[in-house]
Amino acid sequence: MTRPKTRPTPEKGDAKSSQGRLVGLPWPLPALVTWGACWALFLGLHALQTPIPWSLTLATSLGLAASSMAVSVWRKFFIAAGFPLSLAASNLGTGLPPWIWLIPLGLLLLLYPMSAWRDAPLFPTPKGILDGLDKIAPLKCTDRILDAGCGVGNGLFELYRVYPMAQIDGLEKSWPLRIVCAWRCPFARVRHGDIWKADWSGYSMVYMFQRPESMGPATEKALRELSPGSWLVSLEFEASALEPLVVLRNREDKPVWVYRMP
Repeated sequence: MTRPKTRPTPEKGDAKSSQGRLVGLPWPLPALVTWGACWALFLGLHALQTPIPWSLTLATSLGLAASSMAVSVWRKFFIAAGFPLSLAASNLGTGLPPWIWLIPLGLLLLLYPMSAWRDAPLFPTPKGILDGLDKIAPLKCTDRILDAGCGVGNGLFELYRVYPMAQIDGLEKSWPLRIVCAWRCPFARVRHGDIWKADWSGYSMVYMFQRPESMGPATEKALRELSPGSWLVSLEFEASALEPLVVLRNREDKPVWVYRMP
């Protein structure tokens, strides 16, 4: 059976307005600005005689928060690791006790807990990737959409752009990411929680951008909890046990698999 491919044409002005809203400083300025801000915070706290563990924690947290806005994994790491690595190489770093370097590692684990490593890392949903989804899966203003593993909110932005009248929820296991996402996406209800333990039964659509190995459990959960006629939408990775209604291809390298519950 040939799966249909849909190439909807985005409305004029959508891409331009989205781009103008989301594009930041040219690389590597975001990293340089973040490192400078981290050092300014650290030195300012040090001048106020703040204990070194607190100064290091707050400055590293600033870098981690800024790194969540980057568009690729290596840039996230580059931005987040810049301050602690430069501190370690400086004269200030040589006098610190070895145990204090556990603080940046602990903050990284807080940002992305080990229990969430089986799900998707911090890969953002590309702009415009869901264009035309509303024509394939029309929803009413009373319908609810869940972004399962919403990260810092890129998927929520795309869902809101396609379904501006729907009720959109985000669920994220990392507390820092949940805070950043809620700040970025005031139009959505963003909660802290485990996507596998949450109840999906109240949603008309569940959107996911996870790992290939996550799609088996996601299929079972969708069939068990979503009501007939509801939608499961997966970016890039196929739920092989289900037959897609449409494979949306706004980008050839990132298909959007659209499934309707039987």
